[in-house]
Amino acid sequence: MSSMIIIPTFWTKPEGKRKRTSRTKVETPYGNPTPLNDPNPPLVRMLESLRRVRGLDRIVVIVRTTDPSLEVRADEKVRDLLREFSDLNIFVMGPAERGSLERRLEQLELHFLIPAITAESYGATRNLGLIVAAVAGAEVAIMLDDNEVIESNDFLETALYGIGQSFESGAVCLAKTGFYMDEHGDWKRDESGDFTDSLWKPAAAFNQAMVEVLKPPRLQLANLAFGGAMALHRDIYMRVAFDPWIGRGEDTDYLINARMLGQEVYFDDQWYVTKYTGSGGDPLTRFKQDAFRFVYEHRKLEFAKSQVDLQQVSIKSISPYPGDFISSGIGRRAFATGLFKLLKSDDRGGYFAAGRAALSEASDYARENCANYFTFQRAWAQMMERIWEDVALEPLFFEGNAPDRTALTGQFRAITGSFKAID
Repeated sequence: MSSMIIIPTFWTKPEGKRKRTSRTKVETPYGNPTPLNDPNPPLVRMLESLRRVRGLDRIVVIVRTTDPSLEVRADEKVRDLLREFSDLNIFVMGPAERGSLERRLEQLELHFLIPAITAESYGATRNLGLIVAAVAGAEVAIMLDDNEVIESNDFLETALYGIGQSFESGAVCLAKTGFYMDEHGDWKRDESGDFTDSLWKPAAAFNQAMVEVLKPPRLQLANLAFGGAMALHRDIYMRVAFDPWIGRGEDTDYLINARMLGQEVYFDDQWYVTKYTGSGGDPLTRFKQDAFRFVYEHRKLEFAKSQVDLQQVSIKSISPYPGDFISSGIGRRAFATGLFKLLKSDDRGGYFAAGRAALSEASDYARENCANYFTFQRAWAQMMERIWEDVALEPLFFEGNAPDRTALTGQFRAITGSFKAID
């Protein structure tokens, strides 16, 4: 079974030159991006660990940045790092390759899909990886993250375990997820907090959900997923896309999208990766992004009820996590938490602004982009079929006819604009 490992790597401005984002901005959700001047980038550690894995085929590294003006520098940085890994079969999807893909989509009259695969989001980045897998004809796309380490040489065998397996029910495992361990061998999330968090305890709900899925059998239906430990057979990744408009939690959202389309993601309790999360990101940013994505997820579930071609996904079926946070009152819970934080928090104003945004901006964002996703999803399978059969993309990417990158060298000020949603 041919496989392709897909690793997105996210970069940001050098240490000492980064500015804090606005209190309610959610357009750049990348947590813990690598500073361009980091002397020990996590991507190097990840690739070194892959050297021990038996049976590796192709590896795709997708370069993304927190600022479009950094794309060329980040691309050059990554390619420079990869010179030390000539023993691995690595393809880089950088700005030049994305440009070639966009031009080919325009030629195929699929230009209206371009914003949904180039948006600054985890979902759009994952979709780029799936497109490369389709171009290469990979039977299984295995997704990892650059801040992970592979501990065993039989990792690939474990990752592919069960893919294609039929169950007594007649269902077939076309997608599965593993889970993360930290450097201390622990999967639990920190539940510490105080009275201001009494209405907002996603970590506790997550831990409760993990206790359930870690019980036998080894493979069982998943209620949550991990984007840095997912294996997708072509029969599902050709049909189901990641949501480019969800700001955080694109992995569990993929599970929900698949279920709406009559597919399931399974949880493998023997498959894990070691993940180095660093500081875990700014708590305020995480709260803000979670509030937006839970409001958005609720909107998607409600919207799907009006669509005859989609199966219904109940909140109970994905509880306690994320189901306990996908309800009609989630915006009010976020707002109440923001009020509580006014009593005791290092950033009272930031939490209050984020809670208030969950009542207004988050709902507006969900209404605007929910329909966009379903429009995109309905076109995804057609696009992927055309890409799978396209005779131009594979030689362009994999047979030495790389895009001309000379026009991208140097540092130019990026021309940016607001993201235009699909009509």
